[in-house]
Amino acid sequence: MFEVKLIDHGSACEENVRLQAMVIMLRILLIVCLLLLAGCSTSPPKDINNICDIFREKDDWYDDSKDSFQRWGVPIHVQLAIIYQESRFKHDAETEMQYFLWIIPIGRKSTAYGYAQVKDDTWEWYAKSTRNWGADRDDFADAVDFIGWYGNKSYETLKISRWDAYKQYLAYHEGHGGFKRKTYNGKPWLIKIARKVDQRAKNYRAQLASCEDELNSGWWFW
Repeated sequence: MFEVKLIDHGSACEENVRLQAMVIMLRILLIVCLLLLAGCSTSPPKDINNICDIFREKDDWYDDSKDSFQRWGVPIHVQLAIIYQESRFKHDAETEMQYFLWIIPIGRKSTAYGYAQVKDDTWEWYAKSTRNWGADRDDFADAVDFIGWYGNKSYETLKISRWDAYKQYLAYHEGHGGFKRKTYNGKPWLIKIARKVDQRAKNYRAQLASCEDELNSGWWFW
């Protein structure tokens, strides 16, 4: 005698629906996790006033800054003091929006963007000079490399010490031509800001001296 087995198509269909739902939920969970990780990686450090805490939280930033220092000679504390002033470590920082009649947006004040607040044409100059065509202004490694490159250009063009945060920032803000013409002398507010950058660089330097061995050992990563 042949035994006839009946297939419960309704149960099989329900099982397929459950499996599909599980797959969809897993995909959604994966996307959420990736978004959270992306947010954590690009959000500013919790304590931007302490360079040791910055590097402990952003464990790849120290190596990025050190690479820039070794390549261009602009010290780490000067790099980060400039980034602090320019963007407060916001990867997508932009200049303020301008408005017509205080209502209609007509565009941003300039094309400055990213950690280092670099304008389009200046970034193009950097990419062409270094052949770093894939560089992005919202990538920290590229931003600190740019600051090192520009600071080295200031040294070569204007003979400004790579370690002089005060003059480096004035040249960074005004451009090499503006620094030569001493345009900053007509901007008391800029002089004040440059002094703040210089003081922050000194603070960062003192802080870094207390944790650089730790950062070089890389133990906090584990």
